[in-house]
Amino acid sequence: MDQSDLDFLPLRAINVGANGKRSFDKGDKRRLVEACLQPGVSVAGMAIKAGVNANQLRRWIEQHKAEQKDADGTMDAIESAPAAFVPVVEVHAAGPKAGAELPSVPEPLPVRTLQPPQPLPARLVARLPNGVSVELECSGQDATLVMATIEALGRCHVPARR
Repeated sequence: MDQSDLDFLPLRAINVGANGKRSFDKGDKRRLVEACLQPGVSVAGMAIKAGVNANQLRRWIEQHKAEQKDADGTMDAIESAPAAFVPVVEVHAAGPKAGAELPSVPEPLPVRTLQPPQPLPARLVARLPNGVSVELECSGQDATLVMATIEALGRCHVPARR
């Protein structure tokens, strides 16, 4: 990008409202945004050259991209959409029975009953301060045993190993 491409900078306000809001020429804004979209261009640097806030310039760039997406997106969506209908092709079996009709009802598959999975045994490991280790493997019916063991271990006051 050379200096002749930036001859419209700084942007000239075509109108300044009572609240200080400036309006810029749409063509110059478009040229500024397109210049910012070039590879290697600093948006902040272009904002300084244009005399506008960098955040405002970024907002203009996002609006420009959204407008481009809306304009291009309609055709892209049509072209990139998968086909709604897939052709159905009848395939004839090769061999001596090529002309024979296939049965219309498939043969039923054997029914297999599934057993519910057996619960894995619960494992309780308690390591006491004196170095003793207690390990229990329990099934679902041993809940009272586990509760009693935990309660008994909680009441123990075993001195620590020295």
